[in-house]
Amino acid sequence: MRPLDGIKVVDFSRVLAGPMATQVMAEYGAEVTKIERPGDGDESRVFEPVFDGGHSAYYAAFNRSKRSIAVDLKSEEGRQLAFDLAASADVLVENFLPGGMASMGLGYEVLREANPGLVYVSNTGFGQTGPYAKRKGYDTIFQALSGVIDLTGHPDGPPAKVGLPFADLTSGLWILIGALTGLLGRVRSGQGCHVDMAMMDAQVSLLSLPAARYFALGETPTRTGTEHLGRVPSSAFACKGGEWLFISASDQHWPLLCGALGLDGMADDPSLARNIDRVDRRAEVTQVLADAIAMRDRDELAPALRKVGVPAGEVNTVPEILNDPHTQARGMVATYDDPDRGATPGLRTPLRYSGYDDHRFEAPPKLGADTRRILAEELALDEATIAALYERGIVQ
Repeated sequence: MRPLDGIKVVDFSRVLAGPMATQVMAEYGAEVTKIERPGDGDESRVFEPVFDGGHSAYYAAFNRSKRSIAVDLKSEEGRQLAFDLAASADVLVENFLPGGMASMGLGYEVLREANPGLVYVSNTGFGQTGPYAKRKGYDTIFQALSGVIDLTGHPDGPPAKVGLPFADLTSGLWILIGALTGLLGRVRSGQGCHVDMAMMDAQVSLLSLPAARYFALGETPTRTGTEHLGRVPSSAFACKGGEWLFISASDQHWPLLCGALGLDGMADDPSLARNIDRVDRRAEVTQVLADAIAMRDRDELAPALRKVGVPAGEVNTVPEILNDPHTQARGMVATYDDPDRGATPGLRTPLRYSGYDDHRFEAPPKLGADTRRILAEELALDEATIAALYERGIVQ
């Protein structure tokens, strides 16, 4: 048994944010049916990077453990098939522009009549309302507009995007939160709901601390590199040999850090004992620390700091963290059985529940892999009807 066993999800979303959310639901037990276009399917099926053999690793990262049905939503018959699947679902996720699903007869107001308990999540760039509602956008557009790019990078350098598809990934989490809270609300009210989830709203909501600074001080927050505006030290320092170590020390850690670096004079200086005073003397304090740390080997200094209780973490590369013993011990890297490639690595979802079976970790579906079975078992169509749908290209 898994936490979402028995929950049926119909997934009309493509590329990243929506598929990420529905993959999490699938791996915790939900039955997720991915609606795809015949011929091409989700456009991310051909995105780089690719595994040997041409299969998209991008697609595989966000579509594991699902079923795929390929349906032509431009046809009346295809739209009816999609409607019938949604009519028996618990959750629907879509990322068309506002009005796109309604134009196909698949909008929330129509589906709620057939399925009052449906939790219908619309993931759009700018939401269902507002002057930008009809705009299109991608991850980096939302990073730019929301101020995230302006906040990222070093003070003396140009703005930079986050090193991950930050807007997509965080929006995926909010789609998931919207679906699950909608289901919880249904338990209490007996009714489903429409969740209006805008990627732009999600990014603005993440400006919590910069916004608090603006509200409190009227300041326009600026780029700080790896430094924390409210704490010194809290930044990445270059070690001997060019490797980097991130050190974050509160007041209780300060004398321990100074002792480990041989800076006894700073440890004994009462004018530096409080963080607020070190923030006022940021440049001076940071430079002294940087000079001391630059003389130390990272592999020696990092464990020495942790031994005395100073929070410190190596600035890892992606291969380093994926092969890290703690990552491995937590089972964050696992393998699924791909029918073409055999054992294929991937990242697990991070939650572990007591009292439930381990989550699913299954290969992403081939395009239309489950079409025939879904038509027969879920929609109770006979073989002649199914054959006719295939012949006319309504399904694949």
